[in-house]
Amino acid sequence: MITGKFPSLRLRRNRKNDWTRRLVQENTLSANDFILPIFIIDGKNKKESIVSMPDVYRYSIDRISQIVDKAIKSKIPMVALFPKTKNKKKNYLGSEALNENNLVCKAIIEIKKKYKNEIGIMCDVALDPYTTHGHDGLIKSNEIINDETIDVLINQSLLQAQMGCDVLAPSDMMDGRIKKIRHALDKNGFINTQILSYAAKYASSFYGPFRDAVGSKKFLKGDKKTYQMDYKNSNEALREVALDIKEGADMVMVKPGMPYLDIIKSIKEKFKIPVFAYQVSGEYSLLSAAIKKKLINNQAILESLMAFKRAGANSIVSYYADRIDKILD
Repeated sequence: MITGKFPSLRLRRNRKNDWTRRLVQENTLSANDFILPIFIIDGKNKKESIVSMPDVYRYSIDRISQIVDKAIKSKIPMVALFPKTKNKKKNYLGSEALNENNLVCKAIIEIKKKYKNEIGIMCDVALDPYTTHGHDGLIKSNEIINDETIDVLINQSLLQAQMGCDVLAPSDMMDGRIKKIRHALDKNGFINTQILSYAAKYASSFYGPFRDAVGSKKFLKGDKKTYQMDYKNSNEALREVALDIKEGADMVMVKPGMPYLDIIKSIKEKFKIPVFAYQVSGEYSLLSAAIKKKLINNQAILESLMAFKRAGANSIVSYYADRIDKILD
């Protein structure tokens, strides 16, 4: 309720000077609010540009320190690893996900060896970077099968935890996987390994550039609407989050970010749990392209990121994170 009335009440008084605007501002951004995604590739001394994602690159393991150093210098708390698996290593079952010498495992070992606990590592738990059909789960009779997929995800989670991953992030949207992954982790002594559940992940058109980046776009057969959420629904997101919290999630993710600010706000208000937002590749590329064409200016980046904080997000996965010091300045 607003008390008082014009002219004795003038809200513009609090906007008159920079110093008073700073005193009354309701939300702030710092490097602590960000997670930096890193794309990794096979080979040596490689840094590949991604055509659909300007100023974002894939790094070979021997050059990963180049981007991790930057993240640590900027005081970013965590990086997220995403592999571009060679086509010859992909198969129908996504077996490469369980290979202890796969790109993600090698990257975890390299980062932990050099940086210890200076920065957190988050790893995706899903099969789409490893399958020849581009889906997050196993397929049987043209159906993404739930329970059998979870069995593989458990083993993928255990492998990543053994390698030193700090935060496991199941992004597959299979029913019941958080409970089973949490149980397997605890049973095997990984009681402190955190789970960031992609609890509200929508079947979205905004993922295209990411699928280019990990090399799954041309492999994807059909769509992901039988397991990712319908973008027309909001109450369903609350049910998904409630189940994942009950099953042992430490944090939850909403993906994509900007088109789903209402979902972020609802989850935060309802559950009071750490809520992360993913400013996905399509959002990033749209903003970057519009800025490059001078349709909008750089402040649009800051506005978009602040929107997540206003909605209640604790942290933001963003491809702008490696430039956040400049953006905040």
